[in-house]
Amino acid sequence: MSEVLFEGADGVGVITLNRPEAKNAVTRAVSEAVADFLDELDRRADLHVAVLTGAGGTFCAGMDLRAFLRGEVVSLPGRGFGGLTERPPTKPLIAAVEGWALAGGFELVLACDLVVASASARFGLPEVKRGLVPRAGGLLRLPRLVPRAVALEMVLTGEPMSAARAAEVGLVNRVTADGGALEGARQLAASIAANGPLAVATAKEITNATEGRTLEEAFAIQRPLADRVFASEDAREGAAAFAEKRSPVWVNR
Repeated sequence: MSEVLFEGADGVGVITLNRPEAKNAVTRAVSEAVADFLDELDRRADLHVAVLTGAGGTFCAGMDLRAFLRGEVVSLPGRGFGGLTERPPTKPLIAAVEGWALAGGFELVLACDLVVASASARFGLPEVKRGLVPRAGGLLRLPRLVPRAVALEMVLTGEPMSAARAAEVGLVNRVTADGGALEGARQLAASIAANGPLAVATAKEITNATEGRTLEEAFAIQRPLADRVFASEDAREGAAAFAEKRSPVWVNR
């Protein structure tokens, strides 16, 4: 049985961590498989957005401790933990979270662009309880996504956060009934996949590239990227489809 599954249809890819007996804990093999599927996502012209989820009612419990004790290095050079945390895909990635997203599992969530969680989902960085610190992006990304005091409370206490609280502070986009996170993420992904793929990917690129920049710097970064979109075939198709009252047919160029 494959430890990571991948499927793609209707513009949406779904990557599933498939080690339910181990709460989808990450091994070297899992990191390598996720990295390969993310490369496939970015390579395939028919896929415009992806969902990352876990099998068996748990998103991910973090690093597989048995693998750690065997001496495995589960993070990949240049890619990070889970093949994701240091180099996310160029296309949007949505986390669909059921159950626990802990430690490295939560850092996988933080590396995604959007989050859909079930009502009973829980998020946490418990490393300090074991005398450790998060090092797969949790300390770097969390304070950018939620108020600093909220991030520090999670990091310094190691206590988990509920889906309701995560939505309240802006960490989670949508909360579903238990068992509904993947379907909710698929619906969100479908609404993204319906849009111009070049525009979607470029919008993500501009948003990430201009973070922390002055407005002057941000406009300088945005200008050539936005110009590429406005000069594209998809831009003309979008305008023509609107004028002709029909659905656009995107060509991603």
